Amino acid sequence: MPDTTQLNKIYKIFSWASLAGLVLMLGLLLRKSPPPNIPYDPDAAARVQKKFAAADQAKSAGQSAQVQMDRTELNSYLAKNLQLEGSSHPGSPSSTVSVPEGGPAIAAPTANTAASGGSVPAEDQATLEQVQSSVKDVKVDMDGDLVKAYVVFDFHGKDMSLELDGHLEAQDGYIKFDPAGGKLGSLPLPQSTLESAVEKMMASPENREKLKLPSDISDIQIVNGQAVVSYK
Repeated sequence: MPDTTQLNKIYKIFSWASLAGLVLMLGLLLRKSPPPNIPYDPDAAARVQKKFAAADQAKSAGQSAQVQMDRTELNSYLAKNLQLEGSSHPGSPSSTVSVPEGGPAIAAPTANTAASGGSVPAEDQATLEQVQSSVKDVKVDMDGDLVKAYVVFDFHGKDMSLELDGHLEAQDGYIKFDPAGGKLGSLPLPQSTLESAVEKMMASPENREKLKLPSDISDIQIVNGQAVVSYK
């Protein structure tokens, strides 16, 4: 049997190794990963609006319509229509933010958003409002058929980043996201953890309703580094 001195040494080594691992993990979690480098184009928003207007005219004429957006145009569209931290008014009801004519609506949830057709209990409203208002920045990059989402959110006063890579498609009238990788801060997330988290998120009645596509949109895909919205 090993003597007490050897056991104490092994225990100390194990303790210090565990502590070092924990410190390293915390450091990776709190270290924001760099955002994607999205080229800026001041005319991108106007181009997106024209594309949706043209698609709306084509639909009115009974023709098939499709809108394609590169990463600059997509991020310009999101920046204009997403309500991030500080942009919503306290106490305002759930609404849909304005979008270019013919474009798909982006829901702007508030603390009063119904979970499944009913109202959110009063005791949960403050918590929901904190979570929903904690997102400070959203950027989306695209590579081939892969969408790469980058989100910065406030966690108890500390900015943290979340990266999600995956494939986007429409299934039975809803947006479907299949995760291919992700990081919280600079810490890579296991594939099983990502799949479980996304599955639970998409199975939630509240989130599933938000993922429902407008009735006139048949598909959303990432093709050759562009977001392609197809209309019925």
